[in-house]
Amino acid sequence: MPEVKARVELLAHTPDPLALVYAAFRQCYHAGDVADMWPQLLSGGISREKQAAFVEKIMASGHASPIEHVSFTFALSGVSRALTHQLVRHRIASYSQQSQRYVDASNMDYVMPPAIAADERARVRFQAFMEEVGAAYRDLKEILEEAGRGSHACEDARFVLPQAASSSIVVTMNCRALLNFFEHRCCTRAQWEIRGVARSMLALCREVLPEVFRHAGARCERLGYCPEGEKFTCGRYPLPAKN
Repeated sequence: MPEVKARVELLAHTPDPLALVYAAFRQCYHAGDVADMWPQLLSGGISREKQAAFVEKIMASGHASPIEHVSFTFALSGVSRALTHQLVRHRIASYSQQSQRYVDASNMDYVMPPAIAADERARVRFQAFMEEVGAAYRDLKEILEEAGRGSHACEDARFVLPQAASSSIVVTMNCRALLNFFEHRCCTRAQWEIRGVARSMLALCREVLPEVFRHAGARCERLGYCPEGEKFTCGRYPLPAKN
């Protein structure tokens, strides 16, 4: 039952993402059919610099719906069930998660919070409990199998598994949903684990489509002030001026 760390991999994204976003934006303001300019976009007839400048100019105006045509798919592993419970609250997305009902967790990996890892007494107690959980799971699974539950034993034994249990999940979001996700989960007020995963995802998005994600991140980074209010601000950015 080893401790694991989060791993974030970009599996796929919409092909030619900048060209597609540019075409979608242009269609909103273009009298003709952007399908006619698509071959020119793919062949380099319209430079990337021109596409980028147009996209960034329109996005700065607040018009963002055309970026929904581009999506990114990530594989997250070594993350806790506590993280995935937060992740799936972002509803404009598609998820495929490792099932505790079908996957045998007899040798469950787990995620240890840094605050616990840094305190010897807390770490020892945490690790001991993980071992206790593993033993209870294996015992229950064996008892249920002997009682005739067969392949269904895992779905009942899983009820003893903690939020620290490691999981793997595939997530797909479009660019607009990702911007919203980053605004909330890159904030210093976000829980440490999902904040780290969000920042890794953002770095990968910036490599592929910097024109959309260059200024993505916590809301304060875009606004230049903290929108969380005096009670919740971390102090990184000033609060908005009072009238």
